[in-house]
Amino acid sequence: MQIGPYKLENNLILAPMAGITDRPFRELCKQFGAGLTVSEMVASNPALQNHKRTLLKTDYTGETGLRSVQILGTNPQEMASAALFNQQRGAQIIDINMGCPAKKVCSVAAGSALLKDELLVNKILDAVVNAVDIPVTLKIRTGWDKESKNAVSIAKLAEQAGITALTIHGRTRKCKFTGEAEYNTIKQVKQNINIPVIANGDITNAKKAKQVLEYTKADAIMIGRAAQGNPWVFKEIINQFNGIKIIEKQSLNEVQSVIDCHLESLYSFYGNINGVRIARKHIGWYFDCLGGIPTASRKEIFQIQSPSQQREKVNSVFTDFEFGQT
Repeated sequence: MQIGPYKLENNLILAPMAGITDRPFRELCKQFGAGLTVSEMVASNPALQNHKRTLLKTDYTGETGLRSVQILGTNPQEMASAALFNQQRGAQIIDINMGCPAKKVCSVAAGSALLKDELLVNKILDAVVNAVDIPVTLKIRTGWDKESKNAVSIAKLAEQAGITALTIHGRTRKCKFTGEAEYNTIKQVKQNINIPVIANGDITNAKKAKQVLEYTKADAIMIGRAAQGNPWVFKEIINQFNGIKIIEKQSLNEVQSVIDCHLESLYSFYGNINGVRIARKHIGWYFDCLGGIPTASRKEIFQIQSPSQQREKVNSVFTDFEFGQT
């Protein structure tokens, strides 16, 4: 998988997810095989560029591998300025968000709402590509709704503008995350452009990853929600691609060790107060993947304010309960 001058180690990519793909989580997914990870989306509003939270989203201190940053906005010049700003901060790839279906994003005509306005799409793509000298990628959906799927048209505009790779989530904006992703549109896009195409949507395991790649002929796949609480999904897919028939599940000791290290990195990155708060959702996802824990124990973990007490309670769960791993 090639993006501009960069050759990825493999064709597995961690999707940009708001509030999730921070540096600790990106590093964890790389550890288990992700060939590329993309940051949380960063607003292009100039007033927010030096905001503490914005800077934290693009903090690459000690980060390994390529640094890809996703930007969000509707104004071509602001998007161009945001791309240049992030390049100067160390980004090696700029990804443009035209795929987010969130109401607060679409209400300001950003994210997947842009798919309604192909003229504006073209202006944004041209402005961003011409503003930086690093690769620019694009993430879209299949269209606004099932009656207005224009992914092929947008893909052609992207290729003409100099976009180096295109990710397509197999749902429309109206679908949000409901129903099942469809891959026919992704297959059609791949047949109509020459730049790399990355398939995204409902790729939850190694078997599905193989099926989607074979059907769409995409160059890579992007994993999002399936990695929440399960960073091992990348390792499992790699094993499948390498023809390893028996894929051994990680042991409970390994899971416990990874959770413990993940929590420590969150405390270090965000500080104790925010680290504990942000860790709660990850803890919930880990335990969901293990089969869940009693509601009372989950509630107790989520009420803890101290890093040491949070880690202690999480570790005690592995002693007190038996998990039925799936």
